[in-house]
Amino acid sequence: MSIKAVQAFEAAARLGSFALAAEDLAVTPSAISHQVKVLEDQLGVRLFHRVHRSVLLTDAGRLYAAEVTEAFARIDAATQIVAQTVGSAVLTVHSTPSFATQWLMPRLARFQELHPGIDIRLQASVAAADLAQGVVDVDIRYNPGPPPAGTVMVPFPEDIIVPMCSPGLANGLKPIRRPGDLGQHTLIHSEINILRWNDWARHHRRVQLDLERGPRFDRSFMAISAAVDGLGVCLDSLLLAERELLAGKLVIPFATQGLRAQGHGFATLKSTVDLPKIRTFREWLFGELEKGRDWAGRFLEARSPLPSA
Repeated sequence: MSIKAVQAFEAAARLGSFALAAEDLAVTPSAISHQVKVLEDQLGVRLFHRVHRSVLLTDAGRLYAAEVTEAFARIDAATQIVAQTVGSAVLTVHSTPSFATQWLMPRLARFQELHPGIDIRLQASVAAADLAQGVVDVDIRYNPGPPPAGTVMVPFPEDIIVPMCSPGLANGLKPIRRPGDLGQHTLIHSEINILRWNDWARHHRRVQLDLERGPRFDRSFMAISAAVDGLGVCLDSLLLAERELLAGKLVIPFATQGLRAQGHGFATLKSTVDLPKIRTFREWLFGELEKGRDWAGRFLEARSPLPSA
């Protein structure tokens, strides 16, 4: 079996055109056509329907293309594994903006110290990254849903969602000591969060809240920052607000177990999931998340009444 013929077939199947396959492999279209014909003769089966200037995969061609594509992906992964045994490896991570800003960036120095051979490239946007393009190695997604074909998704531990505010607001002219006290305060809304103030209100039906008013943000990091500045009370994740809580910039004004939600997920391609750089980053990240979950549990259990102003 000719590897050149298989390469020509894979490119034509992937791009749907002999001409585009020729550009991809830097050969002529006639060379692609010839190699595909050689492969069809060797296999004894037709792989493409040739219609005017376009080509369409036959049923046998689609089956063969799926297997060949997976084989090339494994070869590419094996090549990267070998390449990473020497020198530094570049790991490109895409993340939602709030997780990147609030959680990941403050910990990157720690990761770099532990793994100096891996250089992190961090990108952030709300839209999910297209891992199939090969530019991004890891995508950290919020409320990700089922993983696309060819992708592995590992869910984070559940988020704990609690009301938070600045100490000055909690101890101000209208102190916050119990859930009912929130009715006298401005609520800060994170509009793309899985759990919002209306979900909290359903668990506290006796509390009268004005859910129509209050500033609204489409990023958690902005809502958390607004709460630090005393703009109101936000309802957000202990995972994302850990630094502000530890620094005393935010407090949880009354005892609560919080709401629980499955928030983020760690996505990679199936073909690259075991690359050393990805495996190393995944194991480090989930180890850090586990530490954070232990801290969150202790923090809620140890929460004591706020001192008087």
